[in-house]
Amino acid sequence: MSFNGWLQFAVYSVVLFLLVRPVGTYLAHVLEGERTWLAPVLRPFERLIYKLCGVQADKEMNWRQYAYAALGFSAATMVLTYAVERLQAYLPWNPQHLAAVGPDLAFNTAASFTTNTNWQFYTPESTMSYLTEMVGLATHNFWSAAVGIVVAVALIRGIKRTQSATIGNFWVDMTRTLLYILGPMCVIYALLLVWQGVPQNLHAYTVAHSLETPSQVQTIGQGPVASQEAIKMLGTNGGGFFNANSAHPYENPTPLSNFLEILSIFCIGAGLTYTLGRMTGSPGHGWAVFGAMFVLFAAGFAACYWAEAHPYNVIHGAVQARTATSPGGNMEGKEVRNGIAESSLFATITTDASCGAVNGMHDSFTPLGGMIPLVNIMMGEVIFGGVGSGLYGMLIFVVLAVFIAGLMVGRTPEYLGKKIEAYDVKMAMLYALIFCFIVLTFTAIFVMIPQGLGAMANSGPHGFSEVLYSFVSGAGNNGSAFGGLTPNWWYNVAMGFDMLIGRFLMMIPVLALAGNLAQKKSVPPSPGTFPVNTPLFAVLLVGVVVIVGALTFFPALSLGPILEHLLLQAGKLF
Repeated sequence: MSFNGWLQFAVYSVVLFLLVRPVGTYLAHVLEGERTWLAPVLRPFERLIYKLCGVQADKEMNWRQYAYAALGFSAATMVLTYAVERLQAYLPWNPQHLAAVGPDLAFNTAASFTTNTNWQFYTPESTMSYLTEMVGLATHNFWSAAVGIVVAVALIRGIKRTQSATIGNFWVDMTRTLLYILGPMCVIYALLLVWQGVPQNLHAYTVAHSLETPSQVQTIGQGPVASQEAIKMLGTNGGGFFNANSAHPYENPTPLSNFLEILSIFCIGAGLTYTLGRMTGSPGHGWAVFGAMFVLFAAGFAACYWAEAHPYNVIHGAVQARTATSPGGNMEGKEVRNGIAESSLFATITTDASCGAVNGMHDSFTPLGGMIPLVNIMMGEVIFGGVGSGLYGMLIFVVLAVFIAGLMVGRTPEYLGKKIEAYDVKMAMLYALIFCFIVLTFTAIFVMIPQGLGAMANSGPHGFSEVLYSFVSGAGNNGSAFGGLTPNWWYNVAMGFDMLIGRFLMMIPVLALAGNLAQKKSVPPSPGTFPVNTPLFAVLLVGVVVIVGALTFFPALSLGPILEHLLLQAGKLF
């Protein structure tokens, strides 16, 4: 651990903090239909889209209609992506003449990109054509990110409104999110990446011959990288154009591109906390939620940084051989240009933003260092998280926190003027238990069947962590990988359902909660009302997140990284 490492974390945190208010304010203006600086240019296009699609912009939906629209849209676009993958050998923009994607992998990938997970059980540059990347995958990066944002905003409306049967119009929210937020931001972002050296073309791969040995040939991949990289990072999607994700120099060539990419992962997710405060009329509450997220983020970074900077003596020799530029630290699987501090920062950021491993596979981390990404996902991706999903996941914990606070003082819990009753708590617990159930069920099955065990690169606790991490990452719609698993038909299909359940079955309780809160009357605060706009509430919220995570997942977690940690400590005795 070094001063430079902590300085990088501090600079990142300050810049992120400065972006929260302007980004959150703009999001609120757009999603509430208020006029923005882009309105004179984009408003005619917005009206044209409504007219062409038959959308009645002035007609709102109840929570069931909103859920049907979100699920129907996602299902239709998933089928489109699956079809493009299966037919890519017959479609244009395939200069490498890549074959059709297999049915199980096509299903896995379509489910992955539909759910904002972007899990990759394939090597992109040798599997997906340019058309598949652009039409099937990059478009889903926009759509899945927009779905997460609009569901979060629907929940905010449910908190804000009183005695209302509706929570907005899904099609209007999607159109505005794509047209005013993700589209313009990604155009500017992609141009900045092209300026920094990220490729953006439709050329065939370049074949290079070695100067020393002309017979040796190297194939250099390229393509429409910058446009996909922009929405990949801003929409917290993951799914890099190259298999190394954003550690690849064609996706992340310079220190400036590196900083922009890690900043953009949290940009919208952090801004949504201010949107929450602004739309509900309680800015302090938005900052309290931001504070709870940031405390968990800082704790995760500190733990991961410490673990990676202090490798065990039992593996010191192997680590030292890979650590000439940073003596004593674990540089295994990390790029020298990133170093231990940035790799730890990336691991903490990307596993809470559905964005894959920017610095390499977590399989290369120390046991406790690799445990941090796993813990972060198990807590529900609430450290800013995927765009939208991170906020509505944290708001589930907010409901549980005010319920617990109400029990402590012996009165009916209240949240921003709404009484939290049995139905609300049931929806919140259903959200938490679905995640736990699906992960532990799939993990238990795959550590017992030959198809699951045969795909593991390691045995023992480390191999168990490979399997557990894959299903946690899938259900959490994260997409990062512990590394080590060899893809097969069983994992492709199981992971596909794991991701779909983790996204959409958990989204239904969120929208049901939004609809129920919107129907409630608003009650004025009283002396016994627990304030949700103070630092004390942020502390309570952190505690609830940790406790619920511990009760649901930590017993399973202890079988992997913690057990491996203890075994390595025991190795010091020999």
